[in-house]
Amino acid sequence: MSEQFTAETAIADPAIVNETAARARLHRRVRHGVKQPHNWVQLIKFGAVGASGYAVNLVAYEVSRSGFGVHYIAAAVIAFCFAVTNNFLWNRYWTFKATDGHAGFQAARFFVVSLLALAFNLVVLKLLVSAGMNEFQAQAIAIVCATPLNFVGNKLWSFGR
Repeated sequence: MSEQFTAETAIADPAIVNETAARARLHRRVRHGVKQPHNWVQLIKFGAVGASGYAVNLVAYEVSRSGFGVHYIAAAVIAFCFAVTNNFLWNRYWTFKATDGHAGFQAARFFVVSLLALAFNLVVLKLLVSAGMNEFQAQAIAIVCATPLNFVGNKLWSFGR
């Protein structure tokens, strides 16, 4: 006979209690963060930096792919290298004004977050190209899809206080 799930079993199970408490803390933190004007200013600045990185990425991508005949996945990685450098410098000095931290540690964290975003970008890029989309358009969409992951990771970890 299977055990029925009841409120009593949920309360008695420490894993469920811990998970519920963790969700409540996260919900409070997000709700508090959304109410802070400086977070919105940072998001707008991050978007502006992202727009410049987006342009750098797409130019480097197209030059690599069309100008040098590089495979579209390799071109995306090359473009990432140019864009990540651009974005780190602008985000460190302008968006998050994180000059009090050690640049090397911030760069390492920024790079890790960016690599995770790149991995996500490459999955989206591959799926879109496999579905028949033009490679350039697919890269443009994949970058946009990876942006929220990138912002949250950099705000909370790379440049977090």
